[in-house]
Amino acid sequence: MAHPLKGEFDLTRARWRSSGRIEVAFVDHLIGMRDAADPDGPVLVFDEAEWDAFVAGAKDG
Repeated sequence: MAHPLKGEFDLTRARWRSSGRIEVAFVDHLIGMRDAADPDGPVLVFDEAEWDAFVAGAKDG
């Protein structure tokens, strides 16, 4: 299933999960990540493949 353009990522349904300074939200097939200290600031948006690569890279250091 095709996902909407990242620029159209709908944050109104997002349920943000916090882990220290970072918050993450899973909405449909996209993942948003933001600074918990600045919830109205910019949001990085990943598709599932990008998120998997990001997490794998973080685990590898």
